[in-house]
Amino acid sequence: MERMLATPADAEIILNLYQLRTEAELRKARAWITGVFWPTTAEEYFAVASNPADPHNAWLRQVLSYWEMAAAMVIHGAVSAELFVDCNAEGFFLLAKFSHILEAIREKNPGFLIKTTELVGRFSAAAQRYEVVLKNVQARLNSQQAKQA
Repeated sequence: MERMLATPADAEIILNLYQLRTEAELRKARAWITGVFWPTTAEEYFAVASNPADPHNAWLRQVLSYWEMAAAMVIHGAVSAELFVDCNAEGFFLLAKFSHILEAIREKNPGFLIKTTELVGRFSAAAQRYEVVLKNVQARLNSQQAKQA
């Protein structure tokens, strides 16, 4: 398949996505979900996701819906898949982070990270990026488990 060049409109969308990520509350939410929140079971995930009284519930929903929206833009052709993959890794990181409990989460929430999963399944560049991120996340999880043992 011949590589398609991204358009200036694609670049503008990528820059707008980046700018949105710098919004103060989203930045805090992203820091929490990527650095602090490491559920080991679906129950731990749902303790936050299904509890509107949990102070991190809104952050979880905000970050996941942001990356699902971005993935949907690619899937629906609004932005170049190759440019998106070259410029973003966090959505793939989230999919990898929850990979060990993904099936259990989807039993209660079938749409969980479904657009990011579709993105990985549809575009080889996304699949390649995801595989690299998944290995890094798995190494981090193994390291955390070794420290706890």
